[in-house]
Amino acid sequence: MTKVAVFGTGSWGTTFAVILAEAGNEVTLWGRRSELVEKIDRDHVNPDYLPGVPLPPTLRATTDPARALDGADFVVLAVPSQMLRPNLAAWREYIPPHAVLVSLMKGIELGTAKRVSEVIREVAEVPEERVAVVSGPNLAKEIAQRQPAATVVACADEAVAERLQAICHLPRFRPYTNPDVVGVELGGAVKNVIALAVGISAGMGMGDNVSAMLITRGLAEISRLGAALGADAHTFAGLAGMGDLVATCTSPLSRNRTFGENLGRGMTLDEVVATTKQTAEGVKSCESVLALARKHDVEMPITEVVVGVVHDGMSPAEAGMLLMSRSPKPERYGV
Repeated sequence: MTKVAVFGTGSWGTTFAVILAEAGNEVTLWGRRSELVEKIDRDHVNPDYLPGVPLPPTLRATTDPARALDGADFVVLAVPSQMLRPNLAAWREYIPPHAVLVSLMKGIELGTAKRVSEVIREVAEVPEERVAVVSGPNLAKEIAQRQPAATVVACADEAVAERLQAICHLPRFRPYTNPDVVGVELGGAVKNVIALAVGISAGMGMGDNVSAMLITRGLAEISRLGAALGADAHTFAGLAGMGDLVATCTSPLSRNRTFGENLGRGMTLDEVVATTKQTAEGVKSCESVLALARKHDVEMPITEVVVGVVHDGMSPAEAGMLLMSRSPKPERYGV
């Protein structure tokens, strides 16, 4: 039986742990809050993030990272991306030398503009063949309710990707493999920024034409950045690209879209943060995505105005005017 440690008791970490447990693996979920961990381990529920959703009785939970990592074949990381580096540094000594590290996180690190897999490799001191990424249109609540979904598992080592695919494959959850780690990660990280933009426009009362414009031009931004970093263009037409982008930009379950809607309605950043229970990764990652784009001389106008609205005091109306008054261009440029 494959042993898996999942770090993070949020909605997606818990949901992925459920998938792994129901697929027949021995799964231990790590969390920092003892009261929540006890409820998961004893009562088989996560009332804070998945209320009303029964968890498998075989799923165990602990606050002890050494216990969670003991003998683990796969280590799944589902903490907020900006908290990965210090947490992983604290857990590193307990990670088995053969374990594959799997990222569920969708962000770019502030300060370094590094992708999550790059941070994992650097902190854990492991080769790229031991780092995998899971990303796709995976709204946790729907999957936790046992609705059908698909995702992408990416790793430079195809055999490792296939092993990961096998341990999370269920009749209702279909993982596809892809060797393009860069493209899969970029699709997952940048779509959160575009979802903020779509949410802002919706909060302002804009309609479907504007949403469709932002989604498709957002995909163009993702594709331009991906081309500059050597990603496979086909990745952005798949589940980890267009699929995840559409789900995150259109669903009321999307944290980033909801966050953007509140900004578009006139709430301040502090007011929205105070009313947001879970992490909206795009709020912090928009700055690091823009830093990454500028580092590679890639034009990303939607990302620029999102940073302006979220962090620099720009009004949503000003952001819309800046986007619509840009000079005419061919639809495909910069790729």
